[in-house]
Amino acid sequence: MVLSKRGNELSIRVRGVELMSTRNHDSEDELGRRAAALAPNGRILVGGLGLGFTLRAVLEHARGPVDVVELVPAVVRWNRTYIADHLLDDPRVTVIEDDVANVIARSNATYGAIVLDVDNGPDELFEDNRRLYRRQGLAAARRALAPGGGLAVWSAFESTTFTAHLRECGFAVEVARVKARGARHVIWLARI
Repeated sequence: MVLSKRGNELSIRVRGVELMSTRNHDSEDELGRRAAALAPNGRILVGGLGLGFTLRAVLEHARGPVDVVELVPAVVRWNRTYIADHLLDDPRVTVIEDDVANVIARSNATYGAIVLDVDNGPDELFEDNRRLYRRQGLAAARRALAPGGGLAVWSAFESTTFTAHLRECGFAVEVARVKARGARHVIWLARI
């Protein structure tokens, strides 16, 4: 994982693939806004810190506490060093350096909303993250949600398989397509 800077633009790349950049973050902003609407006063879990855009949007639209889970300590360090708005210093934020799947597995009816902004979506990049998006991972997320809670998931592409997995786990599913970077990204909102 590499942080690159060109002029005022930051980007994070893995194996040469850009995961995120400061150039355009409209879909991440929309993910955070929609996730906050799932639990405006409840505890929210944000899986994946990245450059902080999803977290920023959650903080702008929700009043409750936010646990942000990031697997890579360097990403947390980059946010503290290079991101000017100091989101991680907000008193509502608790930073957890761990695998979000582990945090979800340890939680029981804890979160009003869980936000997954991990990889490029349910079918991409890291094999270890696939467990988040399959039936067992989605069932764990459902158990970690408080009654009436919801799961919000970002992806660079659509996946009918993932939509089916959500429904099989008992979620009511809404799929939103959000224009971003000349493409359309996908946000799943899955409510229990």
